[in-house]
Amino acid sequence: MTEGPASKATANREADAPAAQDSVAAAPPAPAMRALPAPSGERARIAGGLAPDMQPAPLARGPQGVLVGSADLSNLGARYAASPRADVPAPQYRDQGRDRFEAFDLNPVKVVKEDPVSTFSIDVDTASYAYMRARLNQGVLPAPDSVRVEELVNYFPYDYAGPDSAATPFKANVSVMPTPWNAETKLMRIGIKGYAPPAGEQPRANLVFLIDTSGSMQAPNKLPLLRNAFKLLLTSLDPEDTVSIVTYAGSAGTALEPTKVSDSAKILAALDKLSARGFTAGGEGIRQAYALAEANKVEGVNRVILATDGDFNVGISDTETLKDFVAREREKGVSLSVLGFGAGNYNDALMQALAQNGNGNASYIDTLNEARKVLVDDAGGTLQTIAKDVKIQVEFNPAAVSEYRLIGYETRVLNREDFNNDKVDAGEIGAGHTVTALYEIVPAGSGARLVDDLRYESGDSATARKDGAATGELAFVKIRYKEPGGDKSTLVTTPVTRADETASVQAADADARFAAAVAGFGQVLKGGRYTGGWSIDDAIALAEGARGADRYGYRSEFLNLARLAKTAAALEPLKR
Repeated sequence: MTEGPASKATANREADAPAAQDSVAAAPPAPAMRALPAPSGERARIAGGLAPDMQPAPLARGPQGVLVGSADLSNLGARYAASPRADVPAPQYRDQGRDRFEAFDLNPVKVVKEDPVSTFSIDVDTASYAYMRARLNQGVLPAPDSVRVEELVNYFPYDYAGPDSAATPFKANVSVMPTPWNAETKLMRIGIKGYAPPAGEQPRANLVFLIDTSGSMQAPNKLPLLRNAFKLLLTSLDPEDTVSIVTYAGSAGTALEPTKVSDSAKILAALDKLSARGFTAGGEGIRQAYALAEANKVEGVNRVILATDGDFNVGISDTETLKDFVAREREKGVSLSVLGFGAGNYNDALMQALAQNGNGNASYIDTLNEARKVLVDDAGGTLQTIAKDVKIQVEFNPAAVSEYRLIGYETRVLNREDFNNDKVDAGEIGAGHTVTALYEIVPAGSGARLVDDLRYESGDSATARKDGAATGELAFVKIRYKEPGGDKSTLVTTPVTRADETASVQAADADARFAAAVAGFGQVLKGGRYTGGWSIDDAIALAEGARGADRYGYRSEFLNLARLAKTAAALEPLKR
């Protein structure tokens, strides 16, 4: 694997304003005033056109000969202040540069004979991709910690083979292809396709919309967009499903008691009444929303959907306290999904923590089209969980693979012993979801190795490699999951063999090539530590030939975003 430098951009802006002081008492006497001739012509027309409240005030001689109006100097500003205009909107809340993301290091290269097992939780969130799109559309590169490569890859649907029935909630698919950015390594893909029940088999839903109505939500890309997003969600629900609305600003309260979706007029009226003001008592809002969901539980989906910019600043706002609360609530059968809005004060770190601990997913809504994707097109995957606590463990064969690196999933890595421990929480798969994980692997004997052999290798390690060569396996994939209401996990396994390998990048299927292009692009955005001289142009060329059917145009949109990234600024200009 080739290692290249990472880059960072920082900027500081300082402004100093000199202080000045005027003294009325020290002013010299004013000279005698000479009367001016009355204005005529154009000057007379202009003077005559002054509004009554803008006519000059009568002058009077003040102390020391200073001329003042009929009121004293303290009222001078009030006298000449322009009257507010009704057609000028109030200034919108604007924040900048306060977006918060969890910092993490890239997954390192592992030596198979020293550390042959890799374990992680799946991740079906897509917030990172949508946030990246919003920033690039503003002409700015996203912050490196906001780029989670697995979420970029998993934003797109892939045509993986799925299970035949609900008895097996998902099916694993594996493949191996040459790595586009390194001819001496291979890219191993694990693809999972979740079961999608027929339309008539969707369970009943009890949803609580938990909506942030604090002052920070007044911008057009926050509360107004949020309101329209929830209106779209109503179109994907069954008339017998129920919806409640809890709002929070300086305090929290119920804006809509549980209401059947069939009474859409009542729900829409409640949404239209929402307005943004005050501080953000998010913790109290979460508590009330869970209480309402539990009081109206159904046999099916019971979920709180939190819509916010994540700026909790009143009441319970500590991340660990909130994580503990939602983790306890998930045990009662109520899950939590998070929809993020806006930028400048967007707290992604908090929302990721809440979604992960609430057995839900995190999305970022930057446009109404994204709202439709998350809440209408992918509604089944967003709302209906078909498998929970899904973990993947891969054991690499030292006879075939010398090194490996998991691309992405840095915030989802688990300890090796966590795989068999059913007490350890992990990610969920929704109905019809696809999940993709990519490993860059170095074949045994390849010159691309980054770690040297030990001088004093044990005989057992050498024997293990010799025995493993006879199996023809590159790796062995194990997946554990629980039924949505279960406590005991089930194990699914599949080997990765030479038969799963393609000889060239071009020979790989379109989904594999496109996922590789997105993964490479994401790594370049993060500094390209392991992608060598591979560039955004290379990602574009690879993705362009792998668009496939592209029913909703997501892949074409990615190409446009990649082109924008080539000229995007490293730092957003200061807004005034």
